[in-house]
Amino acid sequence: MSTSQHPTAVPDLPTMRAIVQTEYGAPDVLRLATVNRPVPSDNGVLVKVRATSVDAGVWHLMRAIPFLVRFIYGGLRRPKYPILGAAIAGQVVAVGQAVTQFQPGDAVFGNLSESGFGGFAEYVCAPEAALAPKPNNLSFAAAATVPESGLTALQGLRDMGQLRAGQAVLILGASGGVGSFAVQIAKAEGAEVTAVCRTSKIERVQQLGADHILDATQIDVTQAGQKYDLILDAAAYRPFSDYLPVLTPTGTYVLVGGATRELFRTLLFGPWFSKRRGQQIKCLVSRPNQTDLLTLKALLEAEKITPMIDRTYPLSEVPAAIRYLEERQVQGKVVIQI
Repeated sequence: MSTSQHPTAVPDLPTMRAIVQTEYGAPDVLRLATVNRPVPSDNGVLVKVRATSVDAGVWHLMRAIPFLVRFIYGGLRRPKYPILGAAIAGQVVAVGQAVTQFQPGDAVFGNLSESGFGGFAEYVCAPEAALAPKPNNLSFAAAATVPESGLTALQGLRDMGQLRAGQAVLILGASGGVGSFAVQIAKAEGAEVTAVCRTSKIERVQQLGADHILDATQIDVTQAGQKYDLILDAAAYRPFSDYLPVLTPTGTYVLVGGATRELFRTLLFGPWFSKRRGQQIKCLVSRPNQTDLLTLKALLEAEKITPMIDRTYPLSEVPAAIRYLEERQVQGKVVIQI
């Protein structure tokens, strides 16, 4: 484990600023502190973080909600990873002796959710397999929006949803981080895309290129009469069973985000419904990998997808950024510039 995971600094060692937490709770448990700068292992890369982003995963880890989070990622009584932050973009400062893909000065982006987190800091160590070259046409801030939400959208559509050209696809929560990428990825793959969002977010969602946009405050998509081959639910706040009538007989529903109760409902009852009805009901567990980062890089450089940034905050205001995320008014992504 890198020294970035220790919330106090040791004298005479290089230091950095980081947002740390030593207990679970609301954003108030996060504080700006000076800690030791991490040192890369033989296969590790030391990155100077230029930007990171916040997402629902950060919120769940910060609050340890659901409680199961403590067993999967965190410690039972206190956080295992005092420095959160999964999606990063920055510049390589140093590499371990076994690293072959990167060298100091390279611009990179990556997902640290399976390698110790640590993105809410000025520096972080990561395995080279967790990183990929930053898209040439993106700023560091824009690149930091991609490795978590973009990867979730890609895997939800392609791997879980088996997306194919010509399919009718419904994106619920289309204005959020995952939803905004999902709309664009589905369009890039040749699907006919219907995006669902609230009235105040329609103007931003129109920029994503959806074929149809439904106002969630005016239209109940489950009563609209249209059938969909694939439904990607990035804002699951009602039972998946509500959407089965608008799913084709062999269609697929994929939950990628939303209320904890709907996650457990889908995990528990989805397989039974799938077997009984023929429709596929699935939950995505996103797995970061370099291959998918490179796939997203190609889509970004071809301008088939474009990050949508709502607000940016400095490192010291990570708590404020997470409070804003909790209000569920975000359009696109919230970025931390360092």
